[in-house]
Amino acid sequence: QVQLVESGGGLVQVGGSLRLSCTASGRTFSTFSSYTMGWFRQAPGKEREFVAAINRRGGSTYYAAFVKGRFTISRDNAKNTVYLQMNILKPEDTAGYYCAASGVVGSRWSSDYDDWGQGTQVTVSS
Repeated sequence: QVQLVESGGGLVQVGGSLRLSCTASGRTFSTFSSYTMGWFRQAPGKEREFVAAINRRGGSTYYAAFVKGRFTISRDNAKNTVYLQMNILKPEDTAGYYCAASGVVGSRWSSDYDDWGQGTQVTVSS
C-alpha cells in the first residue's frame, strides 16, 4: 500500500485561501503516477464526502458541485504529491480533509479508494 500524509490545513477567515498537500511514500513511492488521487472531507457528525479527483497523469479532473470553481486539484508526480488549492473559503468548508489513492478513474465514491491519509483540519471562521 501507499502511505499518504496531508499537510497545509489551518485556520482561515471567510474568503481566504489554503493549499493542501498530500505526499505519498512507501513501497508504491515509485509508482505514484499510476494512481488516481482524490480529496474527501468530513465534518463532525457527517459522512465523508467527495471533493475532487485527478487521474494519474493529471489530464482529467473531477469536482463536487459545491466547489463551484473555487477549488483546484493538481498533482506533481515527480514529487509524489497531490494538491488541493482552495480559494474563497466558506464556513461550510470546515472539515477534516483527506487524500486517497484509487485504481478507479474519476471515482466519487470513497469505497473505490484503497489508501488514505490521516487528514488535515481546515477551519474557516466568519
